[in-house]
Amino acid sequence: MEVEAVVVGAGVVGLAVARRLARPGREVLVLEAEKAAGTQTSSRNSEVIHAGIYYPRDSLKARACVEGRKKLYAYCASREIPARKIGKLIVAVDEAQEARLAALLRQGLQNGVEDLVWLDAAGAAKIEPEVRAHAALFSPSTGLVDSGALMLSLQADAENMGAQLAFRSRVTGVSRRGGLFAVHTEELAEEPLLCRILVNCAGHGAHDVARAMTGYPAGLIPPRFLAKGNYCSVSGRSPFSHLVYPLPVPGSLGVHVALDLAGGMRLGPDLHWVEEVDYRPTQGVEPAFRDSFARFWPGILSRDLAVSSCGIRPKISGPGEEAADFRVDGPAFHGVEGLVHCFGIESPGLTASLALADLIAAQVGAD
Repeated sequence: MEVEAVVVGAGVVGLAVARRLARPGREVLVLEAEKAAGTQTSSRNSEVIHAGIYYPRDSLKARACVEGRKKLYAYCASREIPARKIGKLIVAVDEAQEARLAALLRQGLQNGVEDLVWLDAAGAAKIEPEVRAHAALFSPSTGLVDSGALMLSLQADAENMGAQLAFRSRVTGVSRRGGLFAVHTEELAEEPLLCRILVNCAGHGAHDVARAMTGYPAGLIPPRFLAKGNYCSVSGRSPFSHLVYPLPVPGSLGVHVALDLAGGMRLGPDLHWVEEVDYRPTQGVEPAFRDSFARFWPGILSRDLAVSSCGIRPKISGPGEEAADFRVDGPAFHGVEGLVHCFGIESPGLTASLALADLIAAQVGAD
């Protein structure tokens, strides 16, 4: 069997890439190891549309987040996908944190997030009365999206353009055959799938796909780390109408108030480095959540907490390190025409998905 393009992984980025590659009538096949699309990282997050504040200037994360945010809001509006600019507060709890908050404001402005508002304690309390803040940043363009509806729409778009999805199709090997990629799966061990374009969007499995490629230099594959983030449910009604975040910490944006489009509230995610992908929540994290939130939301002391769910971020930077940039390794990086590997596509990957799809299409000459 031969197709023009194969996308490995049917998370939100893989689906966006499949849609983008199929748009000019190109024959595209998506290989997904699980039984459905988006069952891992893409559906186990806070569903936040990020503004682009946190990421170093000129990084791929910053560029793709700012561009992707605009594309995502427009796409959701055109498809009637639930999405809303709910806004976000980033809180400094004391004078010592104010300088870090000011640095975050400068970084956001440099990245092209032009609507940020600096608030003093009274200004923050006016927006969110239960938040105790020394100062805060308000980001009006931060929002929420129904990630499930988004992925269903991207999948439908791709399929309407002729793309096909094959579930339970784990890639086990890739070799070169006459200028094409020969892709082996557990079902196609003897008769591989041939393609001219191969895009590895396999998330947690991206490293395995790269290592399964005959002749691909191991030194070009970044390290792999797994960061589990738990979420806690909270008793009672939410007192918040906006997302509320602390200042970020290395490797994480911090444990925050995560709202949903129906007005529900949960807290998370925290950060636990793990050795394997295991979606059982970590037990006993409630006291740490309570202590973390009490600094800027004293009302948590009267609420009951229960760990409820978790996600695992596919990282390429480890404990104590600053979060690495996205790696979208195309022919200019490794010298193999038609090949793109995506590594470390964690937050803000959901926000950046449409922008990353355009970038990947350009790297394989599929504009």
